[in-house]
Amino acid sequence: MKVLFHLAHPAHFHLFKNVIKDLKYLNENVFITFNDKDILEDLIQKSELKDISIKLKARKTLLTKKDLVLQFYEKIYSLYKILKKEKPDLVMGTSIIISIAGRILGIPNTIVNEDDFDIIKYTANIGYHFADKIICPEVCRTGKWEYKCIKHNSYHELSYLHPNHFTPDIRVVEKYISIDRPFSIMRFAKLSAHHDVGIKGINDNYAIKVIKKLENYGDVYITSERDIGPELNDYRLEINPLDIHHFLAFSKLYIGDSQTMAAEAAVLGTPFIRVNDFVNRISYLDELENKYNLGYGLLPNNAESIYELIDRILNSDYYELARKKQKMLDEKIDFSNYLTNYIKNFVRIKN
Repeated sequence: MKVLFHLAHPAHFHLFKNVIKDLKYLNENVFITFNDKDILEDLIQKSELKDISIKLKARKTLLTKKDLVLQFYEKIYSLYKILKKEKPDLVMGTSIIISIAGRILGIPNTIVNEDDFDIIKYTANIGYHFADKIICPEVCRTGKWEYKCIKHNSYHELSYLHPNHFTPDIRVVEKYISIDRPFSIMRFAKLSAHHDVGIKGINDNYAIKVIKKLENYGDVYITSERDIGPELNDYRLEINPLDIHHFLAFSKLYIGDSQTMAAEAAVLGTPFIRVNDFVNRISYLDELENKYNLGYGLLPNNAESIYELIDRILNSDYYELARKKQKMLDEKIDFSNYLTNYIKNFVRIKN
């Protein structure tokens, strides 16, 4: 049995890494293709997965919409050539290019998704037509693609941050900073994906105001996909990207416009405040906020209320937060184990 995983974003390295390790332990033939995206290649090269990974060839400079379209087709063609050569029995990933290239070659494909389909309508309407199966959370709005969906009771972040797979280690944090003072983490996303068009998040001026408020409670560290101004550079956290989740686990608060890191903070029991135009529009984050009360979402036009929220969170009862986290973990499943079993069952059916 040969399985190919396609990684389109740094978060997907974490999403699939434990599944890949489990399959290799079971002596399945596994390999990876990946996009040239942010720190993704760096994550792979610093991991044990580097020897089974192939980078897709596609243009990096995207000055026009035409460049974006051409890059999309170049990725499909690059993946197509790899699939044709390797002939996997199953291709899995989050990107619709696996469904298109897989369908052309008659290779079964499964898309793993956690976004509501009305949020990613453009790609869904192009690629989900060719998908064989789509794995997504129970709370996800699936629209006309419901008949292809396999629903699960978990989050992507619980494939790598579930206690079965991750134990926060304060010694990792101590390699980089003094832990004598409490600290908070801020994260700025690029918001450059197709579904991010017109979406606003945190700008530098707003970030500076928030930092001044947070410094009343301890130190502040920034991790950012986008360029930040010189007045923020002194706060930038320069670490091995594989260590970020240890920092997040021991931080007192996460604030940012990254959806993924907000969810990561939640499942680690770190309260979060996310500020962007996706608030109240993404089901799994709404569940973390409204059902489990593990964080808060603020629209950019309501961002001034963050100062009151910071006071409320950083003066709250730690044990109550731990109880909320445990309730969520008790009700959700280990998503890595779920995906491994899905592939093992696929193997049995195929054979």
